[in-house]
Amino acid sequence: MLTGGILLVAGCGSDDADDSRDGADTESDARAGEGESFPVTIEHTYGSTTVSEQPERVATVGLMDQDALLALGIVPVATTEWFGEQPGAIWPWATDELEALGGETPVVVGASDEINFEGIAAREPDLILALYSGITEEDYQRLTEIAPTVAHPEGQVDYGIGWEELTRTAGQAVGMPDEAEALIEDVQARFETARAEHPEFAGATAVMATPYEGVFVYGPEDPRSRFLSLLGFELPDGLAEVTGDEFGANLSEEQADLLDVDTIVWIDPGDVDQLGGPLYQSLPVHTEGREVFVESADPLGAATSFVTVLSLPFLLDELVPKLADAVP
Repeated sequence: MLTGGILLVAGCGSDDADDSRDGADTESDARAGEGESFPVTIEHTYGSTTVSEQPERVATVGLMDQDALLALGIVPVATTEWFGEQPGAIWPWATDELEALGGETPVVVGASDEINFEGIAAREPDLILALYSGITEEDYQRLTEIAPTVAHPEGQVDYGIGWEELTRTAGQAVGMPDEAEALIEDVQARFETARAEHPEFAGATAVMATPYEGVFVYGPEDPRSRFLSLLGFELPDGLAEVTGDEFGANLSEEQADLLDVDTIVWIDPGDVDQLGGPLYQSLPVHTEGREVFVESADPLGAATSFVTVLSLPFLLDELVPKLADAVP
């Protein structure tokens, strides 16, 4: 199975299991008084996890979970590299939060294709978040031997948790539910503004795709597709049937008409003259230039896949104008 995100540029991540604790305690002074939120029990796909007291050292196995923590004022002690090889797995849209907190850059202890259990244990976490993830039950059991672990939600596809639920669950786990709701409401207000400013999005069809083994499309349960839906776009008919219980799937040649939409966002498009195959090349969305191209190596392309409470304001500012230019 593909790792979360299908970017296929997932960074190798550092296996540096720095044993030191210097600079790692997570803003406990700023969060003093939140202990009344505990204990808290969080349900997830492998049962439930009880966090008995205020966590001070949080590690992230979920590939985007660090953003929610930083937005809440918490610097994780360990992160997992997805792609881009950013310092501490922190992208530019989140560096202001890290700098404002004055925390040490998190130690990257693993990559998206392999959990570094030893590296995580060496950071001595008292809470592990694995929300935007596809960890197995065996992975979960091994992680719980290190610290209480919150896995991805029950009933959702792997790598399918939305930014709202990710933020809300992280907030519950660290005793900051009200702060998490405030962050969510702020970003929801930004979506409302974008919809009001672009009524042409309402009802227009759109999809996100990448040219992996032909064409790989992101399904309705993927955060990328949810971003389009929150702007008012409709996903193409039949997308859910194609992607099934995964976050995305490859299209066969005869399914290329599913890409006959009002606009399409291509992630890492490569050679545009060969993009999508002959049938796609004949579709109006391509011949009329109603495409948006982004590269994962750039912040905009990265944010298109890294859909979090911190990346979304940047994404709304930068991607929405490109979508507005592409919609007929």
